Amino acid sequence: MNEKRIKIAGRSIDLLGLGTWNLNGRNCIRTVASALNMGYRHLDTAQMYGNEDEVGKGINESGVDREEVFVTTKVSTSNLDPDSIRSSTGKSLEKLGTIDLLLIHWPTPRMDLEACLAAMFRLRDEGKIRDVGVSNFSPELFRRSLDLGEVICNQVEFSPYQHQDGNLEVAKDAGIMITAYSPLAKGKAGRDHTLKEIGEKHGKSAAQVALRWLLQQGNVSVIPKASSDKHLEENMGIFDFELNGEELEKVSSLA
Repeated sequence: MNEKRIKIAGRSIDLLGLGTWNLNGRNCIRTVASALNMGYRHLDTAQMYGNEDEVGKGINESGVDREEVFVTTKVSTSNLDPDSIRSSTGKSLEKLGTIDLLLIHWPTPRMDLEACLAAMFRLRDEGKIRDVGVSNFSPELFRRSLDLGEVICNQVEFSPYQHQDGNLEVAKDAGIMITAYSPLAKGKAGRDHTLKEIGEKHGKSAAQVALRWLLQQGNVSVIPKASSDKHLEENMGIFDFELNGEELEKVSSLA
């Protein structure tokens, strides 16, 4: 119940991370530094977010050793060719210091998946990044990416209202990870009567119940966005309780 990390491809990754979509400027720097000082060690950003520089500055301002922090970033759809993957990742690396996990942000019809992944695997083999993954892939495309090399993650929208059964099955079969973005459905979970009711039995909030439900799916990490210390702290309180079978079913039925 209290397990806070998942082991994938020999790496230990925190199950709870901080999503930074729509965090920019000084607010992003402050939030990242604050989260790391609270104990967060998993951060998620993307080239498309336009905040890699601020995320890097937040890490530096926190005083936390960079080697303790697992940072994911994502290649923009406009950079999905081998040369652009290499050049754009170089720019991301300058801003972030190191890249633990590099993802294809969104698949596109014109993307050459094999060539794109090959370019990312080369960056990994050269030590520029540590691991390779994908994002917003269908189960079929996720499975195809696994046939092309060592992919450790598919980051997808996953919440009590939007399930990812197919992708989760692929991840479990391969012993790898699904990362759930928008796990609170842009605030909807916090207002949900069923989640509130379940939370009251555990002394927890509706949002904490939603995040706990995701973790209990297995092979799932969560990256809720938070910009206040209150929500950062609240999101950390998901490791000291467990939903029973009936409660899991109730949450699942919200979809």
